[in-house]
Amino acid sequence: MKNTVVVGAQFGDEGKAKITDLLAQKADFITRFQGGSNAGHTVVVNNKKYAFHLIPSGILYENKICMIGSGCVIKPDDLKAEIDNITAQGVSIEHFKKCLKISPLAHITLKYHCDIDGYSESELGKNKIGTTKKGIGPTYTDKYARSGIRVEDLFNLETLNKKLDVILPKKNKELEFVYNLKPYSKEEILAECELYREILAPYVDFDWQENLLKIKQEKTILFEGAQGVMLDIDYGTYPYVTSSNPISAGAGIGASMGPFALQEAVGVFKAYMTRVGEGAFITELLDETGEKLRSTGAEFGVTTGRPRRCGWFDAVSARYSVLVGGLTTAAITKLDVLDNFEKIKVATAYKNKKTGEIEKNYPTNVYTHTDYEPVYETLEGWGEDITNCKTYNELPINARKYLQKLEELLGIKISIISVGPDREQTIFI
Repeated sequence: MKNTVVVGAQFGDEGKAKITDLLAQKADFITRFQGGSNAGHTVVVNNKKYAFHLIPSGILYENKICMIGSGCVIKPDDLKAEIDNITAQGVSIEHFKKCLKISPLAHITLKYHCDIDGYSESELGKNKIGTTKKGIGPTYTDKYARSGIRVEDLFNLETLNKKLDVILPKKNKELEFVYNLKPYSKEEILAECELYREILAPYVDFDWQENLLKIKQEKTILFEGAQGVMLDIDYGTYPYVTSSNPISAGAGIGASMGPFALQEAVGVFKAYMTRVGEGAFITELLDETGEKLRSTGAEFGVTTGRPRRCGWFDAVSARYSVLVGGLTTAAITKLDVLDNFEKIKVATAYKNKKTGEIEKNYPTNVYTHTDYEPVYETLEGWGEDITNCKTYNELPINARKYLQKLEELLGIKISIISVGPDREQTIFI
């Protein structure tokens, strides 16, 4: 297998975890390169469901190293809860200590980051972004403001004290006078950091430079992204986006490897579209069809439990994702959700409701999206259960026609098709 990055190609929740888990079988090293515990990745093995938020989705395999890269932000108590949940399902803590590694350069989410995140969302009211309120955005804000605490700082008390002497007075002013929130004493933050140091200690890879050099020379690497291209801080539906770069170009930076380590980029597309939270969604269905997609696909957020907004496949945004996401091949997930739809629609363009003009390129100014309506092409459904199909030719002819249409619109080859949640319910082309 080539060194591969798995990228969500829509608004997140596309089924990246299953694709990562499958590709991890042939990889030696799996690394998460951005995001934090705001992600929700689900892997199903032998009808047993595992929920991942920060831990790379390849962790279920023996003898594979899984790393939380420098581009991630870590809320250690969330990480501990995630490890506890997975060990309660039968994965040993010794396995985690052997296979899970954390970059010492990753940034730490502290209590005040969560305080600010929650306040900011409530203050925005109807203009809220729709974050998970886990402090991800404020942590990245501090990172780029050069006011962040990194994992390595937790293990050097002299450095930690010096940083807090500079950071905390400014942060407390921000908490009190900007957000009207409770300030923190240095002792409170030091106690929090002490707890976090104990949680992270078994996993931090202080020899990461030497180890990554060997991995780049000798091993097959799988890069796992969170969220999706349409939530990218630069290329997504700004400002309704995440705080990092889920696109393939972000992988080399967030995994400390540079761009030349990447050889293939798999874009994961759901066979229809979903979105959690606020922001533009031109093909959203607010009718019985949208509700049928939601109920059939069990479209509820892994992290928040919020019902997902549902709609038909949007080839306009999909082509945009291929372009800016640097995608070389596609994986289509949840094709089986469409089994009982008599007609299936695909948006091939947008129509400006004011001018009547047809737009085939994605309009990046989301404040204009209310001016557009989707131009649909309607295909015939297949009306039969495909969850037991093992090869492409076993799929009904109309299912194959649907995939061929998507491939034509995307402009890249579809190489993986998921027809159910389990590992075995996957077709490789």
